[in-house]
Amino acid sequence: MIVVGLTGGIATGKSTVAQMFKRCGAVIIDADQLARDVVRRGKPAWREIAKVFGERVLNQNGSINRHALGTIVFHNRRKLRQLERIIHPRVAREQQRLVRGIAKRAPHAVVVYEVPLLFESGAHQRVDTIIVVTADRETQIARLKHRDGMTRTEALRRIKNQMALAQKVRRADVVLDGTRDKTLVKKDVRQLMQSFRRSPAHL
Repeated sequence: MIVVGLTGGIATGKSTVAQMFKRCGAVIIDADQLARDVVRRGKPAWREIAKVFGERVLNQNGSINRHALGTIVFHNRRKLRQLERIIHPRVAREQQRLVRGIAKRAPHAVVVYEVPLLFESGAHQRVDTIIVVTADRETQIARLKHRDGMTRTEALRRIKNQMALAQKVRRADVVLDGTRDKTLVKKDVRQLMQSFRRSPAHL
């Protein structure tokens, strides 16, 4: 089995690339979904977030209000790090549990772990190869404004709260341009899947 870390900046096209890998037969693990799962109402991370950030980050039904929490942490780097210390270790444990399960069911699988904070969370240490999806900053801003209704200022704040894309590119094994024509990106993904299936880790 081979585990591929798929990362990039916010709104660079990671999820689009992940779906291309899925259509080629890869098993996808979505870190964002794991993060939502570990903070569900009643779970230990949910209790810790409520304790640290207060009831202002809870919806009326008690679930985490992601928008309210995001507004707090993306204006305060210290609070963002607090939140990451609560969530990252739990997401890591869940990812490892899922990988073990896949290894038992499908020992020759290509697993793509889609994780925005691959390096920041230390997850790069648990993958065999790293793909970084890139986009120019203006494309990221335009996508965030269109997709999430952010202002330019909000979009820039989110981008700057992540590790610089240039740093991620320097640490990548493969770089994909998330602004290229999707037909060309699909071709790259198909070729990568072929190479992963031929790799020693997969044989």
